[in-house]
Amino acid sequence: MLPEVSTNFTEITIREIPSKDYKLKVDDQRIQGTCEGFEEMSQVIFKILNTERYQNIIYSWNYGIETVDLYGKPFDYVIPELQRRIKDALVQDDRINDVRDFDFETTGNKITAYFTVVTTFGEVTAEKVVNI
Repeated sequence: MLPEVSTNFTEITIREIPSKDYKLKVDDQRIQGTCEGFEEMSQVIFKILNTERYQNIIYSWNYGIETVDLYGKPFDYVIPELQRRIKDALVQDDRINDVRDFDFETTGNKITAYFTVVTTFGEVTAEKVVNI
């Protein structure tokens, strides 16, 4: 005998959780207060781009960016790969809709990527520096 399961759902309520996080004071190496909205998204982008993917067991494998294997590779390989990886890392967050307007600057063995992140709270300009 199999149990009977009712599939009559009358109403499903979707509740949105407020976007709020602890406020990082990076220069002071402190956490102080909370932030939300545009300021929080800037912080989220900073945290994702400064966390190496697959290196911290507290984070999901979908969190962070992979840059370690780019060391020693030629610029013409790293630049398009870095663009793809930045976009892939950031769009994992549901509040980020797009990453666009990439611009790259190379100095010595360093590549700096400048780009715009389109979020539900507005556009955030960001950058990522990778030593190769």
